[in-house]
Amino acid sequence: MNVKRSFSLAGHRTSVSLEPEFWQVLEEMAETRALSLAGLIQDIDRNRSAANLASACRLEALRFCRNRNGEP
Repeated sequence: MNVKRSFSLAGHRTSVSLEPEFWQVLEEMAETRALSLAGLIQDIDRNRSAANLASACRLEALRFCRNRNGEP
């Protein structure tokens, strides 16, 4: 079951719906980078190549987990 969270990005409110496991990894990423979760989502939004923000968040979470585990 997905969990929806709302953020303000570039002056506009938006919601992102992700599985709880992805939110957990994103929260860990934010803590590691000394950012709030909203700050991390803003960074992902600014630098995303994926068309949709939820997909970009999932891809960043995957990269974070792979890097943490020493995978390419």
